[in-house]
This record gives sequence, structure tokens and C-alpha cells, in this order.
Amino acid sequence: MPARAAPSTVHVDTETGFSGGEVQVMGLVDGLRARGMGVTLVTPGHGALAARAAAAGFGVRPLAAHGDLDLLYVVRLARLLARERADLVHLHTARAAWLGGLAARLAGVPAVVTRRQDKRLAGSWKRELVYRRLARAAIGIAPRVTEQIRATGAEAGRIGTIWSSVDPARLVPRAPRDVLRAELQLRPDEFVVATAAQLVERKGLDVLLAALALLPPQRPVVALVAGDGPERARLDALARALPGPHRAVLLGHVANVADVVGAADAFALPSRAEGLGVAALEAMALGLPVVATRVGGLEQAVGACGLLVPPDDAAALAAAVASLARDAELAQRLGSAARARVAAHFLFDVQVARYALLYERVLAGDAAPAAALGEP
Repeated sequence: MPARAAPSTVHVDTETGFSGGEVQVMGLVDGLRARGMGVTLVTPGHGALAARAAAAGFGVRPLAAHGDLDLLYVVRLARLLARERADLVHLHTARAAWLGGLAARLAGVPAVVTRRQDKRLAGSWKRELVYRRLARAAIGIAPRVTEQIRATGAEAGRIGTIWSSVDPARLVPRAPRDVLRAELQLRPDEFVVATAAQLVERKGLDVLLAALALLPPQRPVVALVAGDGPERARLDALARALPGPHRAVLLGHVANVADVVGAADAFALPSRAEGLGVAALEAMALGLPVVATRVGGLEQAVGACGLLVPPDDAAALAAAVASLARDAELAQRLGSAARARVAAHFLFDVQVARYALLYERVLAGDAAPAAALGEP
């Protein structure tokens, strides 16, 4: 009997930007391709993912959705799935889950949906239709996100958790720590807290700057902020208003975030809401102690390997940063535990293997394909 051909998978991402979700998509399709699986990306042709995927040698099919009522997109995607002879379609964004779920049903192709946001799904007829009827399997990137899927009433055997992941081999600073700190004009006595995020209200970076103003003056603390977004002007103003000796440096877009993390002593992610927070995982992989908020999957990912504070609590955030600045042993212990936690649970190899298993069960017609995943 001839060996069964590797399945052909189509991955749909409707975003035009490139953030944590797109990093996950790129890592997954790269890992699937390495396993010999067929992978094609469907994404807006003018988006950042299309350019990066094409540069990496992936098959890209440009297709943009214009709102949640774009029925022409549904028809075009269904025809594309037929042309590609897709065995399975994986839908990676909320809009992709809705429109792509309809297209998959029209084309007769089983759909897997990944949910990345810790937002309420129950009560929305569109979302309930996606998770209860259109998706053969629905995956949350952290247990807290999976709970929101479960609340839609979808069958338990079709719901599972596959953690978002990182590839430590790609998180390499381009220079030694002392060189990076010198380039950033950091003094040896300064305790450096890095963060990397879109400059949007949800990330809570205004709370980080407010926390700097509450820190005791004994040791200067510098916040290095990598990222850009609509909050840039407001955060710049808050940074300029900080009293000495503490300061914040807004770096804008940084091509290699490892260069910033590699210069730091700790990492902070003070999000008001978070599906998981891959930036925190990247810092953990590099051995930094993390201060994070108790929100969504971020709390679950960091666990006991970091310091957790309530969202929107500048005083608690300041106290956590101050404890790391004055206790080098605590910072080192948390950083080492964080690196070990990533190695045990959050590597791309693990994510790819779990998705490959899920695809296998879906294609085999298993009525409860996610049950094969077990606990995350």
C-alpha cells in the first residue's frame, strides 16, 4: 500500500499588521513545512505577513476581507481552497474564523480555529456559530482563552489548548550585554526594565511609566519601551514628565527585540487584557525575571516564575520592580526558573507537534479530535 501523502493545509490570517499572532503563524507553518506538510498562507497582499512569508519561501495567496459581511471573500476563499486541494484549513484570526469558517463549510474542507484573545464569546451568535457548528476543532492559546471557547457551548471533545510558543534559537542579541547597554547609553548603576508591545491602551504602558514615578530613589531605574502605536505621543509626554532619577526611553519599532531584552535586568508586561503575551515568553526564554499583570493567559504563562500584580495598579507594579532592583538573588532565581519553564512548555517544536496531532485526528474523522491533546 502506498504511503499516505502529507496533508495540504491552508492557513488564513486576515490581519494587515504583524504582531504576536503573526509570529505564531509563521513559526507554526515553518514547523509544519519542516515535517513535510503542505502549507499555503492566505492573507492580505498588502500586509506585513504576506511580505515576510514570501521572503521565507512560503506559498502566499493574497486575499483581503473587507469587513465581517464580505460574502464575496467567502466565495473567493472557498474557490481557493478547492484550487489548492486543501485537506484542512486553519483559521488564525477572529475574522478568519467567521468568514473562513463559512468558506470551509462551502468548500467541504474541515476547519481548525485558533483563538488568541481573552474576550467573551458567549452571547454572540456569530461566534457561537463558529465554535459550535463551523469549526471541527477550536484551540485556545492558553487555558483562560479556552474557557471562553467552552462557554459558547461547543462540544468538549472539539476544544483544547495549545500554548503559544517561542523559538529561543531566534532570540539572539547581536552583541554582548555591555555593548548593547553602551549603545543605549545605560549606566552600570541603572536597573533596566524592558518591555516590548504595541503602544496601545490595552498594554498598560502608561501604568509602567506611572510606576516609575513611585519608585524609591536609591537605585535609578530605566524603562526601555520597544514598539510603536497610537499611544506614542501620550507615552512620550508621560516619559518627559518623569522625575529623576528614573527615566523611560521609547525606542519605537525595534527589528530585533532580543537586543533590548539582552540589555535589561528585568521585563515588564503590565497589560490590562492579554490572551497570553508572547513578549513575556521571549523574555523568559532569555532568562529575565518578569513582572506581569494577573490577566488572561499572561498570568497562567508566567506562573510562579515571575512577580504578578493586579492590572492598573501602579503602586503594586512599582513595588515588584523595586524588589527585583534591590534583590539580585531573587531576580536571578526567577530568571533561571523562567528559562526552564519555557524550555519545558513553550517551545515551537511542542506547539507544532500538538497541531500536527490535532490535524491527524480531524482528518481521520475523529468526533472529539482535541481529546487526543490531553492537558496543556
